[in-house]
Amino acid sequence: MRLSRHAKIRELLLKAEDGLTIKQLEQLLQAPEHSLQKTMPNVWGIYIDRWEPAKRGQFASVWMCVNVPDNIPNPKKTKHVPNSNRP
Repeated sequence: MRLSRHAKIRELLLKAEDGLTIKQLEQLLQAPEHSLQKTMPNVWGIYIDRWEPAKRGQFASVWMCVNVPDNIPNPKKTKHVPNSNRP
C-alpha cells in the first residue's frame, strides 16, 4: 500500500509563504513530477495562486494552501426570509 502525500504537501505549502511550484515540491518530496501533477488537484485546501514563466514559454503553477483556523464557529441556523422587494 502506498502512503498518501497529501498531509506532507499541505504542510510544505503552509510553511512556504510565497507558495511552491510542482518542480519545487518534486525536489522537496523526492517524488516523480507526473505523480505530483495527478495528486495536486485532489489535495484538500490547496489552490493555484498564480502562474510564473518557466522554460520554453510555458508557465508553472504556484500552489498555496489555505490556513484554516482551529476555532471556526459553526453558522447559526436561521429561517430563510424571502426578499420582499421582488415583483
